[in-house]
Order: sequence, then C-alpha cells, then structure tokens
Amino acid sequence: MTSKYTKSARGQECQVRIPRVCNHNPETVVFAHLNGGGMGMKRPDIHGAYACSNCHDYVDLRNLKGVKIHPQERARMFLEGVIRTQEIMIRDGILKL
Repeated sequence: MTSKYTKSARGQECQVRIPRVCNHNPETVVFAHLNGGGMGMKRPDIHGAYACSNCHDYVDLRNLKGVKIHPQERARMFLEGVIRTQEIMIRDGILKL
C-alpha cells in the first residue's frame, strides 16, 4: 500500500547524498525506509528519506559501488537525509506536527 509519504518522493531531489554514490537524478528518487523494523518489516513511513536509486541501494547494502564508508557514517548520512526529508514534507504540508 502506497502512502502520501511514499508518493511524495516522486520527482524530489535525493536527500541522502552519499558522496561518490549519489546519482543526483530526481527521476530515480524513491522513499527509502529507515532500517530496523525487523526481518521483512519496515518502519513507519515518516521514518524514511527521499533517496536516489544509488543511495537507496547503498544504504540497503545491495550495491556498494566500490565505495567504502564506515557503517556508522553511512547511518549518519541516511539519518540526515531523513531529517531533510521530514523538513520538506512539513514545509509542503505532507507531514503535519
């Protein structure tokens, strides 16, 4: 089921922005959920970031593109992307406090 949060990713700029990984292409941006919901589970939709296909694959460990980043640094970059995404969703009235 698609929510207003996941739909809002369409056409957005990547907010994860991993150096040497990000493709900076809004056409590939999806809503990437924060890991940790449990095996086969996702966190709630407010816990995610607008991520290009490359950054999404990188944070989900599907394709590391030959770029080695410490796991804590990768997690920090993703969490910063979540914060930037939440700020955009608040500004656009998608996420209400």
